[in-house]
Amino acid sequence: MKCRVSLLVLASLAVWALDFAVAQNKSSTPASQVLALEKKWNEVYKRGDIAVMDSLLTDDFIITVEDGSTFSKPGYIAQNGNSSVHVEISEMSDLQVRMHGNTGVITGAYYEKGTEKGKSYEYRDRLTDVWMNINGRWRLIASHYSLRANP
Repeated sequence: MKCRVSLLVLASLAVWALDFAVAQNKSSTPASQVLALEKKWNEVYKRGDIAVMDSLLTDDFIITVEDGSTFSKPGYIAQNGNSSVHVEISEMSDLQVRMHGNTGVITGAYYEKGTEKGKSYEYRDRLTDVWMNINGRWRLIASHYSLRANP
């Protein structure tokens, strides 16, 4: 009798654990995956982690920055590898994710403060980043940053 009760308890725990695992997988939606990668990209940018940055970007990645300049992946990575730039603050807010099949579009606000060649700089931008699931892996394909209009 004790053996049956123990088996029943074990079976119940196994079913509960399986239900919990399925619930965890359901909470990891494509939108939440893209949002997590967006935050990761911001963190590696601030740290200047070129290797991780390289892994997040497609080979044909393109970015448009505040002054209208555009950079390809190699140009962007070279710019971020510049030791004369020190990012002190890199914050995103008001992030919205819109999913369109295997593409995620993130919009939001961005604030950055730091120094370049010893001179202080500060940006308050709007951003649009486009992520695409390519062969089962989310990668950033395009990014656009523009200065916010004055209130």
